[in-house]
Amino acid sequence: MSDDMAWTRRPAQYEAPQIDTGVPHSARVYDFILGGKDNYAPDREAAEQMLAGWPSLRVSMRENRTFMHRAVRFLAEQGIDQFLDIGTGIPTSPNLHEIAQGVLPSARVVYVDNDPIVLAHAGARLNSTPEGRIAYLHADLRDPEAIVRTPELTDTLDLSRPVALSIIAVLQFITDDQQAYRLVKQYLDLLPAGSWLVLSTVTVDSSPEPIGEVVAEYTKRGMPARNRTKAEVEQFFAGLDLVEPGVVLVHSWRPAPGTEGDVLDSEVAMYGGVARKA
Repeated sequence: MSDDMAWTRRPAQYEAPQIDTGVPHSARVYDFILGGKDNYAPDREAAEQMLAGWPSLRVSMRENRTFMHRAVRFLAEQGIDQFLDIGTGIPTSPNLHEIAQGVLPSARVVYVDNDPIVLAHAGARLNSTPEGRIAYLHADLRDPEAIVRTPELTDTLDLSRPVALSIIAVLQFITDDQQAYRLVKQYLDLLPAGSWLVLSTVTVDSSPEPIGEVVAEYTKRGMPARNRTKAEVEQFFAGLDLVEPGVVLVHSWRPAPGTEGDVLDSEVAMYGGVARKA
């Protein structure tokens, strides 16, 4: 193991899930739609069915990814050099640490996911700068206390200083609203004042019928998903200081100069926002 990469597993009694390539998986569907190669026939078949119903799904997923890039760059430019990324997904360059360390080479990042395919690729693809450090935790996002108290995390991140919590395109798979709100609050309660939340999740507000069909397709294929209204997404940020422009469709969150209007609202199915814990 290199000095810049730390690993941890759940306790001995925890059995990591086996890779089932016979059924689609949300991370692998996402990977295929973004042009990745770490997917299987059921993932591709599910993705193609979704794209047939709403071709803009690819646009929406790409815009979600670039939202994450802009949000992380914004925070790094504010001096935030510690990131906790929940629901990492299959590594796709540029990854979060590449954006953060491109601004602050000493930035430290902890990635968390429970997909064994993500675990299989993390060691080869998540490489830190010499000045920084990254860790990958194979763990369940539903256990914030265990994740934040894991020795490898506390060895990587200094929890006496602000941490940016990144939860990108994950919470749609927590279909119980109260559980989803509770999880975000639990993570934030474990992080110090001055920490940040970067979050995006699915909505049908912008194009109800076709996006609703995509959400239904996910559910039909064993990946239950919950779309949320803008007001419901704003609740994730309750008690935090939202930065402008607040909770918006992800392509409208501080777009790169000259790109305004390149993407229509009707082509995007994700709300996103960035906020600070006082």
